Amino acid sequence: MKVGQADFRTIWLNDDGWSVDIIDQTKLPHEFVIANLKSVEDAAVAIKDMLVRGAPLIGATAAYGVCLALRANSSDEALEKACNMLAATRPTAINLNWALAQMKAGLIDLAPEARVDIGYELAAKISNDDVETCRRIGKNGLVLIQDAASRKPGETINILTHCNAGWLATVDWGTALSPIYHAHNAGLKVHVWVDETRPRNQGAALTAWELGSHGVPHTIIADNVGGHLMQNGMVDLCIVGTDRTASNGDVANKIGTYLKALAALDNDVPFYVALPHSTIDWSIKDGVKDIPIEQRDGDEVTRMTGRLASGEIATIDISAPGSPAGNYAFDVTPARMVTGLITERGICEASSSGLAGLYPEKQSKD
Repeated sequence: MKVGQADFRTIWLNDDGWSVDIIDQTKLPHEFVIANLKSVEDAAVAIKDMLVRGAPLIGATAAYGVCLALRANSSDEALEKACNMLAATRPTAINLNWALAQMKAGLIDLAPEARVDIGYELAAKISNDDVETCRRIGKNGLVLIQDAASRKPGETINILTHCNAGWLATVDWGTALSPIYHAHNAGLKVHVWVDETRPRNQGAALTAWELGSHGVPHTIIADNVGGHLMQNGMVDLCIVGTDRTASNGDVANKIGTYLKALAALDNDVPFYVALPHSTIDWSIKDGVKDIPIEQRDGDEVTRMTGRLASGEIATIDISAPGSPAGNYAFDVTPARMVTGLITERGICEASSSGLAGLYPEKQSKD
């Protein structure tokens, strides 16, 4: 996608051929900063502190983190240690463990001296495959927007999204935003309601930034506005992403997604979830009960970072001094509330049978 006049992915190899460059998303939307990762520890910090975030991008970063570890030590023990370190950074996004499993499987049987070069090849493949996967998600989801447009000839299609599931959350294109980018590029009149997404404001800071950079019309709204818009016929469909999808179709996404699904269900607004195959956790049969929910530092609730009138970027306290804050990072939306799942293989019902229809090869591994 474009930043100014330049094409960017969210992660790429530095010109030195081995260190890894990322967009530091903690600096957006006020500053565009490229951070350089030189060690597995750098990669772990980037994931844990959310310089990178979004399930697919976390996985790609972890894959390159393994490569950085192997440059220092390519032994079996070092490979195991690196994978364990990276796996411990974020508990909810399954792409992290998926990518590490891909790396480990592709490297463990190789001679240590061969692992670095092959590791970089595997990490590049994971990244490139994610770009193509997200492009296909966009093409498949485009059909839904085209269908909505056919029912409102000449009118704008209003889409509500929550958090950031755009190209910043993946290597490129995004998941929930990929259909929107494809629709915009095809000349359809689309407008996006962008939930601010407290805490961390990843909708207001990231989704709005990338939509604006691409020229997609959008409006930032407070998190609690969505239900009102749906009641008044101002939302044609909702599209969100997911950090982990259970095999029964339950989806975990940024906290507040469940409430949007409730409002959509009550107002007969289609509620779709866009996801790549790497976000499906086939081992979990009941997402509500079994998907782990990350709890983060309460400072993310009680403090906010922004640009002051002077131009200075500052972090300020916004809550009553001394009051504790809970920070549940995700919630789970039951499959029964999801209209459909948009994947790189097509759109299916949010259910075990729906997923089985698109991924029959996974059923024998249950």
